[in-house]
Amino acid sequence: MADLERVRVWADALIRMHLDPRAWSFGFDHARRRAGLCDYTNRRITVSRHLAAKFDDDEIHQVLLHEVAHAMAGPSAGHGPKWRAVAAGIGYVGGRTHDGEIAHELAPWVGTCPAGHEHFRFRKPTRVSSCARCARGFRPEHTISWRRREDAQRG
Repeated sequence: MADLERVRVWADALIRMHLDPRAWSFGFDHARRRAGLCDYTNRRITVSRHLAAKFDDDEIHQVLLHEVAHAMAGPSAGHGPKWRAVAAGIGYVGGRTHDGEIAHELAPWVGTCPAGHEHFRFRKPTRVSSCARCARGFRPEHTISWRRREDAQRG
């Protein structure tokens, strides 16, 4: 688990090293599905406080490098060659996007298929769905049953 104050110190240091600290700032957000964000409009890099509390120091450092590389490469770079070159140049070694765990313990909707696979949603499911781990495409025999989790922490 990364200490949030330590994450702030790292982020501020990376901004000072690679960006203009008078123009760019750092903060935590309440995202539950993505680890970080580079907001070009407000010139702000944010990290999910929920996922930062779950990830180890190395993972969070990579998230920060990922977002700083976005700020350096510019909004048109996406995850293309320019961004990859900038990211590698500042020490980023992760993949193109975060593929780790979402903050599923915060999801108020929990679904279970007949085989016992769990699924999580942050919004109330409105359509019948089936488990993609059990079969590709919709299969009625793999229908997910949803329940509202009352003890879900709210961010």
